[in-house]
Amino acid sequence: MSNVTQPIRAVVGLGNPGPKYADTRHNAGFWFVDRLAGRFGAVLRPESKFAGELGRIQVGGRDCWLLKPSTFMNRSGQSVAALARFYKLEPEEILVVHDEIDLPPGEVRLKRGGGHGGHNGLRDIIPALGSKDFMRLRVGVGHPGHKDAVVDYVLGRPSKAEQDAIEAALDRAEARIEDLISGDIAAAMNALHAKD
Repeated sequence: MSNVTQPIRAVVGLGNPGPKYADTRHNAGFWFVDRLAGRFGAVLRPESKFAGELGRIQVGGRDCWLLKPSTFMNRSGQSVAALARFYKLEPEEILVVHDEIDLPPGEVRLKRGGGHGGHNGLRDIIPALGSKDFMRLRVGVGHPGHKDAVVDYVLGRPSKAEQDAIEAALDRAEARIEDLISGDIAAAMNALHAKD
């Protein structure tokens, strides 16, 4: 069996809209999509039918959509499902990029399928797509230490050291974007999950 899975046709970054949330940990998914748009010269434009900002990039000869839902986090599924329906995307062809409190800042992990792990964006996307089988890029933001503190924590800004670690992790993920989009998930995982 080959390690190449279906190519990724859409990268969806999760976050909350508006300047109030732009620099908060919960918006790590937006940060990644903005980086890809900048790198490949895409413009993200509001698209009301997808309840989000949409752009298109070409990587290794493949077209890939970039989406930032403009709904709040807990309604992300509305935007993702609208895009999937319109462009006939299989869940396996969608990469959802989100903040992950169970990983420290500086770590990034790729995963296919699984539960929502308490993440409100994933919690909404799974029933909206009717599947858990989409790819996830989990961007570590660290944990506040107590579950009751999680909401304030993810809606807060990382420290300078945390931000630097998160940016370094996003650098590593961005460097593997050709593997991701071509469907060579194993190569991307090996590179991202390797310990230095």
